[in-house]
Amino acid sequence: MSVSPPVAPSSRSASTPSATSASVVFPAPGTSAPTQSELLDFARRAAADAELVASLPLDPEGRTWVRLEGPGGSEAWLIGWPPGTGTGWHDHADSVGAFVTAAGELKEYSLAARLPTDGWKTLELTDDVDRERRLPSGKGRSFGRHHVHEVLNESAEEHAISVHAYYPPLPHIRRYSRTGQVLRLGHVERPEDWQ
Repeated sequence: MSVSPPVAPSSRSASTPSATSASVVFPAPGTSAPTQSELLDFARRAAADAELVASLPLDPEGRTWVRLEGPGGSEAWLIGWPPGTGTGWHDHADSVGAFVTAAGELKEYSLAARLPTDGWKTLELTDDVDRERRLPSGKGRSFGRHHVHEVLNESAEEHAISVHAYYPPLPHIRRYSRTGQVLRLGHVERPEDWQ
């Protein structure tokens, strides 16, 4: 399973990210940051843009991505998922976000519990925290700060494509490993690690 951040500036394989030429513009003073609802609306509109979705080169081995102009200074990406790939367990720190499947189907496993943000390496999860969503083409969701999840393309044959948006732009991503009900903090990635 490929485990790489969903970020990069141009169409590239997830294993070879490079620096972005896209600039991030924050909301002008006096304007508000985009809400989860606005990020989801943006992701839905972008996912429905057949020309945009068709422009993403797909790699049979690794995820590919293209940076998009998100609303109000948000960070946005069009991502291609080869069969059998996924993100691994992670969060988006203090960013809120949304994603919509544009083609194929994604599956999301998430935790319905807010985890402490710092000061731990291992947590034992209760039995009732797991959530599972199937997100076929046109379906998506938004999420709040510190949302812990993994996203997968479980198809053995078809690529999936999705649109993701985050605000503020991702300050870092915490990566986790999970064995049964035990969640372990693996490492923290910063933007310079994937851009």
